[in-house]
Amino acid sequence: MTVVLDDHLLRDWMAVRDDQLVAAVATDDIATTNLWYARLCKVAARVTDGGVLRGWSRHEREALIGGLVALPDEITVLPMRDIAWPMGQLASSHHRLSMLGAEAVAASVALEARLLVSSRDDGPSIRACCNTIGVSYDALPR
Repeated sequence: MTVVLDDHLLRDWMAVRDDQLVAAVATDDIATTNLWYARLCKVAARVTDGGVLRGWSRHEREALIGGLVALPDEITVLPMRDIAWPMGQLASSHHRLSMLGAEAVAASVALEARLLVSSRDDGPSIRACCNTIGVSYDALPR
């Protein structure tokens, strides 16, 4: 099986891999979305110590950035062209679902994957959409 990770969990998977995350991922293949990947790249590109990388050492940030610049092959990111239409359909039929959420759900459907997000990204719209269409959805406390 595959698990789609949000940007917070992708960051942790690439750099920190605590026991809770390792247990939640188990032996599943890893995937993320274009928008979550881009959002993590934006945060990592900032020079400040704020936000998602607060408290990280320079070495930890540089290691993450290296992984983002050359994303490991074992992390799947579906091309937007392959899921744009399903994203539009999901966003149209689930009125409170953002395009970021629609991409996460569409990627999960296309990959027959479960969706695992940080509690920081646990949104009722994504959760409701997943429940409606039968996508496994969990939030990991962070």
